[in-house]
Amino acid sequence: MILYDTPGVIEKKMHKLDSMMMKNVWSATVNADCVVIVVDASKVPQKIDDMLEEGVGSLKENVPKLLVMNKKDLIKPGEMAKRIEWYEKFTDVDEVMPVSAKYGQGVDDVKDWIVSKLPLGPAYYPKDIASEHPERFFIAEIVREKIFMQYRNEVPYACQVNVVSYKTRPTSKDYIQVEILVEKNTQKIILIGKEGKALKLLATAARLDIEDFLQKKVYLEVEVKIKENWRQDESLLKYYGYGGQIRAM
Repeated sequence: MILYDTPGVIEKKMHKLDSMMMKNVWSATVNADCVVIVVDASKVPQKIDDMLEEGVGSLKENVPKLLVMNKKDLIKPGEMAKRIEWYEKFTDVDEVMPVSAKYGQGVDDVKDWIVSKLPLGPAYYPKDIASEHPERFFIAEIVREKIFMQYRNEVPYACQVNVVSYKTRPTSKDYIQVEILVEKNTQKIILIGKEGKALKLLATAARLDIEDFLQKKVYLEVEVKIKENWRQDESLLKYYGYGGQIRAM
Protein backbone atom coordinates (compact mmCIF):
# COMPACT_ATOMS: atom_id res chain seq x y z
CA MET A 1 0.00 0.00 0.00
CA ILE A 2 1.17 3.51 -0.82
CA LEU A 3 -0.67 5.92 1.47
CA TYR A 4 -0.80 9.63 0.67
CA ASP A 5 -1.81 11.64 3.73
CA THR A 6 -3.28 14.85 2.36
CA PRO A 7 -4.06 18.06 4.23
CA GLY A 8 -7.55 18.25 5.65
CA VAL A 9 -10.28 19.60 3.39
CA ILE A 10 -10.65 23.32 4.10
CA GLU A 11 -14.06 24.88 3.64
CA LYS A 12 -13.00 28.53 3.96
CA LYS A 13 -9.72 29.46 2.25
CA MET A 14 -8.39 32.53 4.03
CA HIS A 15 -4.79 32.43 2.79
CA LYS A 16 -2.82 31.41 -0.27
CA LEU A 17 -1.52 28.57 1.90
CA ASP A 18 -5.07 27.18 2.22
CA SER A 19 -5.59 27.20 -1.56
CA MET A 20 -2.26 25.47 -2.19
CA MET A 21 -3.05 22.79 0.38
CA MET A 22 -6.39 22.12 -1.33
CA LYS A 23 -4.54 21.74 -4.66
CA ASN A 24 -2.44 19.06 -2.95
CA VAL A 25 -5.63 17.22 -1.97
CA TRP A 26 -6.91 17.43 -5.54
CA SER A 27 -3.65 16.24 -7.16
CA ALA A 28 -3.37 13.33 -4.69
CA THR A 29 -6.83 12.00 -5.55
CA VAL A 30 -6.56 12.19 -9.36
CA ASN A 31 -5.02 8.72 -9.71
CA ALA A 32 -6.17 7.21 -6.42
CA ASP A 33 -7.41 3.61 -6.39
CA CYS A 34 -9.46 4.30 -3.26
CA VAL A 35 -10.03 7.16 -0.85
CA VAL A 36 -10.31 7.16 2.94
CA ILE A 37 -12.07 10.18 4.43
CA VAL A 38 -11.56 10.73 8.17
CA VAL A 39 -14.03 12.65 10.34
CA ASP A 40 -14.22 13.30 14.07
CA ALA A 41 -16.89 10.99 15.49
CA SER A 42 -17.15 13.07 18.67
CA LYS A 43 -18.49 16.05 16.69
CA VAL A 44 -22.09 16.40 15.53
CA PRO A 45 -22.40 14.91 12.00
CA GLN A 46 -22.52 17.41 9.17
CA LYS A 47 -23.08 17.15 5.45
CA ILE A 48 -19.64 16.95 3.89
CA ASP A 49 -20.39 16.12 0.24
CA ASP A 50 -20.21 19.76 -0.89
CA MET A 51 -16.96 20.27 1.00
CA LEU A 52 -15.47 17.06 -0.39
CA GLU A 53 -16.44 17.93 -3.95
CA GLU A 54 -13.52 20.35 -4.15
CA GLY A 55 -11.11 17.85 -2.62
CA VAL A 56 -12.13 14.55 -4.21
CA GLY A 57 -14.42 15.69 -6.99
CA SER A 58 -11.62 14.87 -9.44
CA LEU A 59 -11.76 11.14 -8.70
CA LYS A 60 -12.01 8.56 -11.41
CA GLU A 61 -15.50 7.14 -11.78
CA ASN A 62 -16.56 4.57 -9.21
CA VAL A 63 -13.46 4.90 -7.06
CA PRO A 64 -14.31 3.27 -3.69
CA LYS A 65 -14.67 5.73 -0.81
CA LEU A 66 -14.51 4.81 2.88
CA LEU A 67 -15.64 7.17 5.63
CA VAL A 68 -13.70 6.56 8.85
CA MET A 69 -15.22 7.94 12.04
CA ASN A 70 -12.31 8.34 14.43
CA LYS A 71 -12.48 8.81 18.23
CA LYS A 72 -15.29 6.32 18.73
CA ASP A 73 -13.95 5.82 22.26
CA LEU A 74 -15.45 9.21 23.14
CA ILE A 75 -18.98 8.23 22.08
CA LYS A 76 -21.51 5.92 23.74
CA PRO A 77 -22.37 2.86 21.57
CA GLY A 78 -26.00 3.92 21.08
CA GLU A 79 -25.04 7.41 19.94
CA MET A 80 -22.29 5.97 17.74
CA ALA A 81 -24.82 3.80 15.90
CA LYS A 82 -27.00 6.86 15.22
CA ARG A 83 -24.07 8.82 13.82
CA ILE A 84 -22.99 5.92 11.59
CA GLU A 85 -26.54 5.68 10.26
CA TRP A 86 -26.60 9.44 9.61
CA TYR A 87 -23.38 9.38 7.56
CA GLU A 88 -24.55 6.31 5.64
CA LYS A 89 -27.73 8.15 4.71
CA PHE A 90 -26.39 11.63 3.94
CA THR A 91 -22.86 11.04 2.61
CA ASP A 92 -21.89 9.63 -0.78
CA VAL A 93 -19.46 6.93 0.37
CA ASP A 94 -19.39 3.15 -0.05
CA GLU A 95 -18.89 2.26 3.60
CA VAL A 96 -18.65 3.83 7.06
CA MET A 97 -16.31 2.46 9.74
CA PRO A 98 -15.96 3.64 13.35
CA VAL A 99 -12.43 3.44 14.78
CA SER A 100 -10.35 4.58 17.72
CA ALA A 101 -6.86 5.34 16.41
CA LYS A 102 -5.78 6.06 19.99
CA TYR A 103 -6.57 2.51 21.13
CA GLY A 104 -6.13 0.76 17.77
CA GLN A 105 -9.77 -0.29 17.60
CA GLY A 106 -10.97 -0.86 14.03
CA VAL A 107 -7.64 0.07 12.43
CA ASP A 108 -7.12 -3.45 11.03
CA ASP A 109 -10.59 -3.28 9.48
CA VAL A 110 -9.58 -0.09 7.66
CA LYS A 111 -6.36 -1.75 6.42
CA ASP A 112 -8.31 -4.79 5.19
CA TRP A 113 -10.79 -2.55 3.36
CA ILE A 114 -7.98 -0.67 1.61
CA VAL A 115 -6.19 -3.86 0.58
CA SER A 116 -9.42 -5.30 -0.83
CA LYS A 117 -9.78 -2.26 -3.14
CA LEU A 118 -6.22 -2.09 -4.49
CA PRO A 119 -5.16 -3.74 -7.75
CA LEU A 120 -2.12 -6.00 -7.77
CA GLY A 121 1.01 -4.29 -9.03
CA PRO A 122 4.80 -4.11 -8.76
CA ALA A 123 6.56 -2.98 -5.58
CA TYR A 124 7.38 0.69 -6.14
CA TYR A 125 9.58 0.95 -3.03
CA PRO A 126 11.95 -1.41 -1.18
CA LYS A 127 10.31 -3.23 1.74
CA ASP A 128 12.38 -1.38 4.35
CA ILE A 129 11.22 2.06 3.14
CA ALA A 130 8.38 3.40 5.29
CA SER A 131 8.38 6.94 3.87
CA GLU A 132 9.99 8.94 1.08
CA HIS A 133 10.32 11.96 3.36
CA PRO A 134 13.79 12.75 4.75
CA GLU A 135 14.53 12.78 8.48
CA ARG A 136 14.39 16.59 8.50
CA PHE A 137 10.73 16.47 7.51
CA PHE A 138 9.83 14.40 10.56
CA ILE A 139 11.92 16.58 12.86
CA ALA A 140 9.96 19.63 11.67
CA GLU A 141 6.68 17.72 12.11
CA ILE A 142 7.59 16.83 15.70
CA VAL A 143 8.25 20.49 16.51
CA ARG A 144 5.02 21.49 14.76
CA GLU A 145 3.08 18.91 16.81
CA LYS A 146 4.47 20.34 20.05
CA ILE A 147 3.43 23.84 19.00
CA PHE A 148 -0.16 22.66 18.50
CA MET A 149 -0.17 20.74 21.77
CA GLN A 150 1.24 23.63 23.80
CA TYR A 151 -0.49 26.66 22.28
CA ARG A 152 -3.59 25.18 20.58
CA ASN A 153 -5.45 28.38 19.57
CA GLU A 154 -4.71 30.77 16.70
CA VAL A 155 -0.91 30.92 16.98
CA PRO A 156 -0.04 27.42 15.66
CA TYR A 157 -1.73 28.08 12.32
CA ALA A 158 0.59 31.05 11.72
CA CYS A 159 3.73 28.97 12.36
CA GLN A 160 6.07 27.50 9.77
CA VAL A 161 8.80 25.15 11.04
CA ASN A 162 12.08 24.80 9.11
CA VAL A 163 15.11 22.68 9.92
CA VAL A 164 17.92 25.13 9.16
CA SER A 165 20.81 22.83 9.98
CA TYR A 166 21.35 19.20 10.89
CA LYS A 167 24.91 18.15 11.63
CA THR A 168 25.87 14.63 12.63
CA ARG A 169 28.79 14.61 15.05
CA PRO A 170 30.44 11.24 15.76
CA THR A 171 32.09 12.38 19.01
CA SER A 172 29.18 14.40 20.46
CA LYS A 173 25.44 14.93 20.18
CA ASP A 174 24.01 15.66 16.72
CA TYR A 175 23.31 19.38 16.26
CA ILE A 176 19.87 20.41 14.98
CA GLN A 177 18.91 24.04 14.38
CA VAL A 178 15.21 24.80 13.89
CA GLU A 179 13.47 28.07 13.11
CA ILE A 180 9.80 28.80 13.76
CA LEU A 181 8.41 31.53 11.54
CA VAL A 182 5.43 33.60 12.65
CA GLU A 183 3.68 36.57 11.05
CA LYS A 184 3.48 39.02 13.96
CA ASN A 185 5.58 40.12 16.90
CA THR A 186 2.67 39.35 19.26
CA GLN A 187 2.80 35.72 18.08
CA LYS A 188 6.55 35.62 18.68
CA ILE A 189 6.04 36.94 22.23
CA ILE A 190 3.45 34.22 22.94
CA LEU A 191 5.71 31.44 21.61
CA ILE A 192 8.70 32.58 23.62
CA GLY A 193 6.77 33.29 26.81
CA LYS A 194 7.89 35.11 29.93
CA GLU A 195 11.68 34.86 30.31
CA GLY A 196 11.70 32.31 27.46
CA LYS A 197 10.03 29.63 29.58
CA ALA A 198 7.37 28.65 27.02
CA LEU A 199 9.93 28.17 24.24
CA LYS A 200 12.20 26.17 26.54
CA LEU A 201 9.29 23.88 27.43
CA LEU A 202 8.49 23.44 23.73
CA ALA A 203 12.12 22.71 22.82
CA THR A 204 12.52 20.14 25.59
CA ALA A 205 9.35 18.26 24.61
CA ALA A 206 10.41 18.30 20.95
CA ARG A 207 13.96 17.19 21.72
CA LEU A 208 12.78 14.15 23.67
CA ASP A 209 10.55 13.00 20.80
CA ILE A 210 13.26 13.71 18.21
CA GLU A 211 15.73 11.62 20.20
CA ASP A 212 13.19 8.81 20.38
CA PHE A 213 12.62 9.05 16.62
CA LEU A 214 16.33 9.17 15.69
CA GLN A 215 17.39 6.76 18.45
CA LYS A 216 20.25 9.05 19.44
CA LYS A 217 20.96 12.08 21.62
CA VAL A 218 20.72 15.51 19.97
CA TYR A 219 21.34 19.14 20.79
CA LEU A 220 18.28 21.09 19.63
CA GLU A 221 18.35 24.84 19.11
CA VAL A 222 15.01 26.56 18.43
CA GLU A 223 14.67 30.18 17.31
CA VAL A 224 11.50 32.17 16.62
CA LYS A 225 11.55 34.65 13.71
CA ILE A 226 9.01 36.99 12.12
CA LYS A 227 8.16 36.61 8.43
CA GLU A 228 5.20 38.85 7.71
CA ASN A 229 2.39 37.34 5.60
CA TRP A 230 4.35 34.18 4.74
CA ARG A 231 1.04 32.36 4.24
CA GLN A 232 0.25 34.68 1.30
CA ASP A 233 3.63 34.40 -0.48
CA GLU A 234 3.27 31.76 -3.22
CA SER A 235 6.98 31.49 -4.06
CA LEU A 236 7.86 31.15 -0.39
CA LEU A 237 5.14 28.54 0.12
CA LYS A 238 6.52 26.49 -2.77
CA TYR A 239 10.01 26.76 -1.26
CA TYR A 240 8.63 25.43 2.03
CA GLY A 241 7.15 22.44 0.18
CA TYR A 242 3.47 23.40 -0.04
CA GLY A 243 3.51 23.07 -3.82
CA GLY A 244 3.25 19.30 -3.51
CA GLN A 245 6.96 18.58 -3.93
CA ILE A 246 9.06 16.93 -1.23
CA ARG A 247 12.20 18.93 -0.57
CA ALA A 248 15.15 18.00 1.63
CA MET A 249 15.80 21.28 3.43
